[in-house]
Amino acid sequence: MARKVRNIDALLRQWDYQPGQPIVRRATGSDQRDLLQIRVDMGVLQMEVTDRPDGHRPEGFPTYYEYLVAASFEEGPDFELDEERCSEIDREFYQFYHRRIAWLTLKEFGNAVADAEHSLRLMDFSSANAPDAQWALLHEQYRPFVMFHRTQAAALSELESTEPRTAVEILDEGLAALEHVFEEHDAADRFDDDLFVSKLREMRTSVMEHYEIGPTLAEQLANAIAAEQYELAAQLRDQLGESDQN
Repeated sequence: MARKVRNIDALLRQWDYQPGQPIVRRATGSDQRDLLQIRVDMGVLQMEVTDRPDGHRPEGFPTYYEYLVAASFEEGPDFELDEERCSEIDREFYQFYHRRIAWLTLKEFGNAVADAEHSLRLMDFSSANAPDAQWALLHEQYRPFVMFHRTQAAALSELESTEPRTAVEILDEGLAALEHVFEEHDAADRFDDDLFVSKLREMRTSVMEHYEIGPTLAEQLANAIAAEQYELAAQLRDQLGESDQN
């Protein structure tokens, strides 16, 4: 009987690791299902493309987050995040981080947005039910990073669809949401110096210049008020109100 090969020597020799650079590819499983693979320093990470990246179904649910939501309804006031549940939440955060990086590397921005939104929902839930503030902070410190990825990917997805003005609107919404997070954590004074804020602002400027997009209504309104053009400001305010209702 032939001895079954249990190593991945040939795979690693054919696919070099490059320090500091995500190396990602799509692959196909033995059952023809789609997979993602990331080359890491000492091997390969393989992930599913839907639901949980590791392919597990916690208590029969597509993700651990969905299981927790169902458990919270079922258990009611007795629901709590014990040590085991906290550990499983950490695992899911870590898995979705890796897959989000993979999607961004492959420029599959819609998938990156979906995984970022999952992480943010899980973060909202875990922070709201955290056993203590310190554990919640361990995750909350990464909220700007996840929001940055979500905003960046959503804007790039719109640019792929040749919708530059929508991309600018998404960037503005992302920056406003980030500013709110900084204010919630009494860190508003650090907002303008934040790396993710700077990168989103640079991206916004680049899109505006490349596609020759004029100032938004909100920017025109701010400029009119600064120039004491109050009649024009009133007109722009009305237009802005109408656009918000549509």
